[in-house]
Formats: sequence, C-alpha cells, structure tokens
Amino acid sequence: MSIVTTTPVSFTEGAIAELHRLMQAEGFDQSQQLRIGVKGGGCSGMTYVLGFDQPQPDDEHFVFEGIPCIMNKSHQLYLYGMQIDWQGGLNSRGFTFTNPNASSTCGCGTSFAV
Repeated sequence: MSIVTTTPVSFTEGAIAELHRLMQAEGFDQSQQLRIGVKGGGCSGMTYVLGFDQPQPDDEHFVFEGIPCIMNKSHQLYLYGMQIDWQGGLNSRGFTFTNPNASSTCGCGTSFAV
C-alpha cells in the first residue's frame, strides 16, 4: 500500500458534503473507499471515474477531509491538481471536474483529452 503525503486532487465544500452524505447512507459498505481515476473512452478520449470501490494493490491512498480515497498510481499523471465539485441544481446535478491537465473537454464535462 502506498500513501501519498499531499493529495493529488481536491474537493469543494459541496462535494465533501455530498460524499459524506453518501458514506452515511444506510447500507453503505464501510470497507470501500472513494476511487478517483480515468478510463479510456468518452467523446474527448478519456472519462473520469468517481465511485466507491475496494482498494487494489497498485492504488495510492490519501484522505481528504475525512474521506478515504484511492487512485491507481498511473492515473495521477492525468489528474494531479484536479478539483471535484458537486452541482445540486435542477439543470445540472452531479459531480463536476476541473482538470488543469486537460487540453480539451467535452460539453458533458465527464470526458477530456490530454
């Protein structure tokens, strides 16, 4: 297990509140941690991954505002410095990503290119 001393990503107050709400929901599996990553695909080339998952051997571990997080070591190259926000409006509801490493993003905000 690798533990990083600085957090590769950050969260806004809204995102932190929403994640704590999800983690306190009845039936939440406390053995899972918040996975932040990327996968190939999407209209711009890569898609963000954000969800609760079991830690894997290649994961780096960090904690942000009491939220245990995991990220595959190879994904940090694409995500370092990214900020995750929560939008709770009627027109746009969900997590959004502000990634300084993205050379372009798509209109949906969940896909990017480097």
